[in-house]
Amino acid sequence: MGSLALYQFSTSPFCAKIRKILDFKGVDYRIVEVDYLERKELLAASGQIMAPALTLETGETIADSDRIAERLDELYPSPTIFPPEMRGIHLALARYFDTELEDALFRAAIPEEIAHYARQGRDREAFYRLIRERKYGGGFCDDAIRRHAELLDIANRKLSPLDDALRDRAFLLGRIGYGDFALYGQLIYLTIGGENKISPDLPNLRAFHDRMERISATLDPNA
Repeated sequence: MGSLALYQFSTSPFCAKIRKILDFKGVDYRIVEVDYLERKELLAASGQIMAPALTLETGETIADSDRIAERLDELYPSPTIFPPEMRGIHLALARYFDTELEDALFRAAIPEEIAHYARQGRDREAFYRLIRERKYGGGFCDDAIRRHAELLDIANRKLSPLDDALRDRAFLLGRIGYGDFALYGQLIYLTIGGENKISPDLPNLRAFHDRMERISATLDPNA
């Protein structure tokens, strides 16, 4: 049996969350970067077109980041991402990060995402714009570009309470868990293109991001 295969879009926060969980658990895996326009390999593996999807050594393929995370914790229980008596809280935190917080950070990252797909070709950029404007209305992308500074400020204000929560601890609830991985995933929106746009006024959150970046199976995340 070979290693696991993670089908991803590199700028997706949900894919970033699963990558980091795999790193944390020390699981051998390979990344399959999905073509944003064609998605042939993803469709063949999972029967659908949304990433992330993870193919296990058994050949089973799971889609949806929550389902993947829970399955990984079943298969590789140590180290756990659901500390005892904290499972429900971590699931609730992750749900908030992956919905309400995601909406604010996603809007702030529109210029960087458009630039990312433009580098892959005009057809990829056009498809990205088409998908977003079908959901949010005509002119959505250009409006987000015009309002970039304002939307980035809104995103950082959404993050401010989390900076306070991390003032005296390394992770949100003290011990690392699923909520931390979900938050780390969402922060990828503010690092697309290589520049960290988490506000300097949020030093605890910036330190948290750097801490999560360094996590692997060879490091003790709770040290």
